Amino acid sequence: MACFKPFRALRPDVKYAAEVAALPYDVMSSREARVMTEGKPLSFLHVDRAEIDLPEGTDLYSDEVYAKAAFNLKKLEEDGILIGDKEACYYLYREIMDGRSQTGIVGCASIDDYLSGVIKKHELTVAAKEADRIRHVDECNANTGIIFLTFRGCRDVEERMREITEKEMPLYDFVSEDGVRHTVWKAADEKDVRLFQEGFASIECLYIADGHHRAASAVRVGEKRRKEAGTYSGQEEFNFFLAAAFPASQLSIWDYNRVVKDLNGMTEEEFLKKLEELFFVKPLPDPENQDLSALKPAEKHCMTLYLGGKWYALTLRPGIADEADPVKKLDVSILQEHVLTPLLGIKDPRTDARIAFVGGIRGLGELKKRVDEGAAAAFAMYPTSMEELMAIADADRIMPPKSTWFEPKLRSGLFIHALS
Repeated sequence: MACFKPFRALRPDVKYAAEVAALPYDVMSSREARVMTEGKPLSFLHVDRAEIDLPEGTDLYSDEVYAKAAFNLKKLEEDGILIGDKEACYYLYREIMDGRSQTGIVGCASIDDYLSGVIKKHELTVAAKEADRIRHVDECNANTGIIFLTFRGCRDVEERMREITEKEMPLYDFVSEDGVRHTVWKAADEKDVRLFQEGFASIECLYIADGHHRAASAVRVGEKRRKEAGTYSGQEEFNFFLAAAFPASQLSIWDYNRVVKDLNGMTEEEFLKKLEELFFVKPLPDPENQDLSALKPAEKHCMTLYLGGKWYALTLRPGIADEADPVKKLDVSILQEHVLTPLLGIKDPRTDARIAFVGGIRGLGELKKRVDEGAAAAFAMYPTSMEELMAIADADRIMPPKSTWFEPKLRSGLFIHALS
């Protein structure tokens, strides 16, 4: 059963919350982070991407970057921007984007649950990315990035969450620059703390929705601290990591699209003929008023291709998908196994520079732009479902890279978990 405990958060003073809150460090480049923080000295990106406060060209993984991150975090606390709660509690975190709402509970998950499989994963991690966040967490002595978890329904937990959000005054309530409304409630009452802790103890497992690298890095730091301590009780803060758990019923996965740089020596006509062996290929008319959203695939086993300035609907032919296998039946797997690897020679999408991934939040316009500017082709995918994600995690299987894109993104800086 899951251990999900309350904690004493280091968090922004109410009047600074909107200024501190920032998108996760890994959804932008270093250059983009520099632009995004111009005139924003309190942005948490000064902690999560501390190289923006050092000269351009600084090695992103240099000692100076991690030292700067720790310095910036400490300064936010010393200046009274961040304050520490005296009692351990939970926090409810709601995001509303384009009219859709999702409400989760923020607490600390157990590194032992991660190691034992109570917290289930569906992605592999990259060693270099893990190493970066390990250094960051260790130097800052804190989990600064929140891990996005999900769980199948727990009626007592969800009912009390609903009551708190309907009846109690929020701690924070602001709209970020991208139009997402962020509302936070503090759940410090002793009865609520006990109810939530016992409720999660009745849940068989938690699933990582987003933040596999942050989770793996937090666990590695916890293991490192255990080794350094020699003996430990298991209750020390380094045995836990910062997370927000959302009911799966409230979450929606966006499409995660693919752009390829070349056709592996084929002409556009030759590539289309090869695709016709796998898909029913139908040319699509240019949309009116340049509204490309109408071109998105409408159902599973359908994709949209942009090639040579034209749009095509691709519908998978019968018998191609292995419907008995939870991984192989994913559309991203079908594209990889039947198109990217055999036709385009892209065998490892994690390392091959000939493929790029574009989150669905950027729209089909971004796919068109990239192809018009020199890429060979783009594939718009139908989103993976939450049930598919959980089925794969339950089977202890791994999705292809970049299978899921969640929106809205959880903001960093609203909750920090100190490790000691």
